[in-house]
Amino acid sequence: MPTLFIPHGAGPCFFMDWDPVDTWDRMAAFLKSIAQTLPQRPTAIVVISGHWLEAEVMVTGSAAPKLIYDYGGFPAHTYALRYPAPGEPALATRLVELLANAGIAAGIDLQRGFDHGMFIPMKLMFPDAQTPVVQLSLRKDLDPRAHIEIGHAIASLRDEGVLIIGSGMSFHNMRGYGDPRFGPVSDTFDAWLTAAVESGREQREEELARWDKAPMARLCHPPRQEEHLLPLLVAAGAGGQSEGRSIFSERVLETTLSAYRFG
Repeated sequence: MPTLFIPHGAGPCFFMDWDPVDTWDRMAAFLKSIAQTLPQRPTAIVVISGHWLEAEVMVTGSAAPKLIYDYGGFPAHTYALRYPAPGEPALATRLVELLANAGIAAGIDLQRGFDHGMFIPMKLMFPDAQTPVVQLSLRKDLDPRAHIEIGHAIASLRDEGVLIIGSGMSFHNMRGYGDPRFGPVSDTFDAWLTAAVESGREQREEELARWDKAPMARLCHPPRQEEHLLPLLVAAGAGGQSEGRSIFSERVLETTLSAYRFG
């Protein structure tokens, strides 16, 4: 299986009306198209969301995780959205074992549900909610190299038909959305990010490990707010020797947002 980094949009954006009405249509269409690009239906899915940070890596262990509506100020119907995908306790255990074998502290959270960084895009990608899903947290220290190493540790799951998805945003400065001044800023960083992703593995990982030194990096991901970029680093690490490439890019709310695939 390939590994992916996808944009998950703004809250429940794909399931509400916007002005203009087509604000999120192209991104929604892209997410809906992903399943047909895969070599087979995944045996399971591991999602690394920008909305879950812990001191050490944690994994959802429930067989039937509830949803976490971790967004605010949206219409009432967006808090009634459902995505009843099953969890996969055996896969959760395997993830912890793989991480431990790589010297990465990890544990299982039996109570944690699925946050909107998982269930909002997944409702578009796999709407039947039949494929088991396990969520993997980021680390609160936000260390880039550590997240690349997390990807390395779980990469072997790809050979078992598991789809690894980093769910975040390639631009995530809340003050920048909707501000035309951030268009050129996001373009500059996006061009650098795409070039880094499309480099060979060694250069790619070195560039991504030092992403904060890239042009306009801290205007696109302010200090201590880069949690929406780090799922890309996990996906890149899990991508291994696979070629990285841009598979989607769009101007939304005056900023450029992109998605990437490895393999």
